[in-house]
Amino acid sequence: MNPPLLQVDNLYAGYNGVSVVRGLTLTVSAGELVALLGPNGAGKTTTLRAVSGLVERHGGSVTVLGGPVPKLRRAHKVARRGLAHVPEGRGILGQLTVRENLLLATRRGKVDFHRALDYFPALEPLMDRKGALLSGGEQQMVVLSRAILARPRLMLIDELSLGLAPILFSQLLPVVRRFVDEMGAGMLLVEQYAEMSLAYSDRAYVLNHGDLVLSGPADDLLADRGRLDAAYLGGNDRTCPEFLPAESQT
Repeated sequence: MNPPLLQVDNLYAGYNGVSVVRGLTLTVSAGELVALLGPNGAGKTTTLRAVSGLVERHGGSVTVLGGPVPKLRRAHKVARRGLAHVPEGRGILGQLTVRENLLLATRRGKVDFHRALDYFPALEPLMDRKGALLSGGEQQMVVLSRAILARPRLMLIDELSLGLAPILFSQLLPVVRRFVDEMGAGMLLVEQYAEMSLAYSDRAYVLNHGDLVLSGPADDLLADRGRLDAAYLGGNDRTCPEFLPAESQT
């Protein structure tokens, strides 16, 4: 069996010496979409930033694509292994056109625009429009296209739904699922909205106040909404083996 693309073991991470994520262990394998769920302030964004080497780790280890995550200010080294991180807030450059934003996906100056349009055909008539003039959904398509064009082996997406109507979010989820299936990549998707995210995920972890409170196959979590709702409200189900991933069971 191939090792996971992402292995997080007993992670403690945060800011100014204070850990906002405590004792987190999770994995993401090739061809797998894993949701990292929880309410605002649960530690989801901090987890992604720790995986990318953007925040301070106080304990534990993170292995990305076969190697350890280096110290701070070395995130570019992890990206070169094949990690793409789509941050919260999109990060589109408003003064550049869609075409110019997509050109940022590669250092070689050659971009397969047809590949981007295959995933997001709605961008075709917008290629020469400035990023600042796009809707929130259109901006999210551009950012996702840019990440896909980089051909990552592992993708981190932070709050895909941010600022979007639920109907738009529901249209983007099948695209990221398709990317995982077609490319055999791994994906860690951070979200607040559990039900829609779980419908397209293989497994999920739920954080609350920095602690892992629930984890398991997505179908199992969807089937027991009472336990999922309790996790969002702060219940701790880490002692329930049927909801733990296989690597955590004994």
